[in-house]
Amino acid sequence: MPLNNQELLNAVYSGPFVTKAKEEFSNSQNTNIQKWSAYVSGSANRQEFLESALDWVSEGNIGDYMSKHRKDKNIDELKKYFNSVIDWVSSIFTDVESEMRGLEWGRLYEEYHKKAYNPAKVSAKVRKLYGDPYIKNRKGIFEYILGGTVDSKLLEVRIFDEAIKRSTYELQTTKAKKKEESNCSLCAVGHDANKAKIWSFAEMDADHVAAWSKGGATSAKNCQMLCKTHNRAKGNR
Repeated sequence: MPLNNQELLNAVYSGPFVTKAKEEFSNSQNTNIQKWSAYVSGSANRQEFLESALDWVSEGNIGDYMSKHRKDKNIDELKKYFNSVIDWVSSIFTDVESEMRGLEWGRLYEEYHKKAYNPAKVSAKVRKLYGDPYIKNRKGIFEYILGGTVDSKLLEVRIFDEAIKRSTYELQTTKAKKKEESNCSLCAVGHDANKAKIWSFAEMDADHVAAWSKGGATSAKNCQMLCKTHNRAKGNR
């Protein structure tokens, strides 16, 4: 089996630091591995726990970090940082989910560890989001919660299907023509040249009337077509 990147780096920067690091993170008998495995992908034998630990503490600059610490006779900083990240994650997300494995916990720790979280409320949010049939990316749930449940793009919320969009477009357009106003409801209440503009289907996007983040469903009843400009503006608020 060919050597992976971390094994190659271990060879390049061999010395007391690598020896100590491998004793800790590449030892399959280490009793902490079961806990680590909930958050880190890979195996001890393939150096993947060590790679994650180094990636987190170095913010992605593994080679530079190993070069700097090559002659160190201890790995105190590495161990402390890695365990700080693991302890932080496990204290906030008290229910371990399979989708936690392999996330960028080092980056998330740097971005969010100074914020306060209520583990009971976090657990309730996780359960609610796991039960939402419109969420396609469960791995995004954890960063979504850490970030204050603002960036729904992380969840890849299921979009309206083509049939719903077409039906909504036809209905809106028919009503708009009768009223001699734009088929984009936000253009219709404006005061510019688009107040009575009938947009083509290709010039419009589907939008949740009641925002998904506030409980709005991805259903025909909650769909409206907006011109692309207004849809982008609405999404940024």
